[in-house]
Amino acid sequence: MSRPHPVGRRLLERGITTAARRAGSPGNLRFTERQLYYETCRVLRPVPAPVRRIPYSPAPPLRLSRFTEVLRGREPAGLLPPPAAAPVTGGPPREPDLYAYGLPRLLICQDRSIAGMLLANHVHLEAACPVLSAEDDLPLDPRLVKSLERAEGATVHVLHDASPAGIALPARVREGLGPVPVRVASLGLVPRHAEALRLVSGRRPGPVPPLGPMRGGLSPSEVAWLAGGRFAEVAAVPPARLVRAVLRLTRGPRPARRSAWSDLRDLRTAGFMTWPGP
Repeated sequence: MSRPHPVGRRLLERGITTAARRAGSPGNLRFTERQLYYETCRVLRPVPAPVRRIPYSPAPPLRLSRFTEVLRGREPAGLLPPPAAAPVTGGPPREPDLYAYGLPRLLICQDRSIAGMLLANHVHLEAACPVLSAEDDLPLDPRLVKSLERAEGATVHVLHDASPAGIALPARVREGLGPVPVRVASLGLVPRHAEALRLVSGRRPGPVPPLGPMRGGLSPSEVAWLAGGRFAEVAAVPPARLVRAVLRLTRGPRPARRSAWSDLRDLRTAGFMTWPGP
C-alpha cells in the first residue's frame, strides 16, 4: 500500500470545509469525525467517472493524524461530538412495562459512533427500529430478548466493518440470543462491498494474526483480502448513502401506493367511526 502524500495545511482546510458540506447533504445530516475524514479523502482524491464502476478499494490519500491535527479547533456544521461526550441513549425504552410488547426489528452497530450518528439523524424513528451499539449493549438485556421472541419473525440487523472482528459480530449476536428463534441479518460491510463502493481501506500495521473461522458467503479473494490485514470501516460510506441503506434494509418493503380505486373499495368496510367527514 502506497504511503499518503503530504497535503498542505491550507489545501487541507479547504478540503475539510468542502467535505463537511458534502457530508451534511442533503438535509443537514449529522456526521462523525471519522466520517468527515473519509469524506475529506474523497475530496482530495476524486474518482473519475469512467472508473467508478470498477471494483477497487484504494488506500487513504491522507493520514488520519494529519487530518486530526488540522481539524483541531474547528467545528464544522453538522459534526457530532465524540461518543464519550454524547453517549448513545436512543435504544429501547428502559421502563419495565414497555418490554411487554413485541419488538419486530433491532439494529446493532459495531461502532458506537455510527450508532450515535444514526440516532442523531432520527433513523430509529423513521425505521421504527431501536439502534444499539455492540460496545455498550452486548450481551442484550434479557427483557429485550423476550420482546424479540414475542414478535413473530423478528430480525436483528447487524451493521459492521469489513474486518475479521466485524464479520464475526453477527455470529456473536446469534450466540448471545441462545435458542430464541430470531433471525440475525448482516447488513455488511464485507470486502466485496468495500470494493464495489470504492471505499478507502486501511491495512493493519505489523504481522497479521491468523484468521479465525470465517462465516459462509465470503469468496477466497475476500478471505485473502482480510488475511492481508486489510479492513474498511462503515464510516467510509458517505453519510447520506449510509442512512438511505439502513432505512431501506431495516424498514423492509414499502406498503403499496394507494389509489382512488382502493379508497373506494375500502368504503365498503368503513363504519360510522371511519366515515369521512364533510
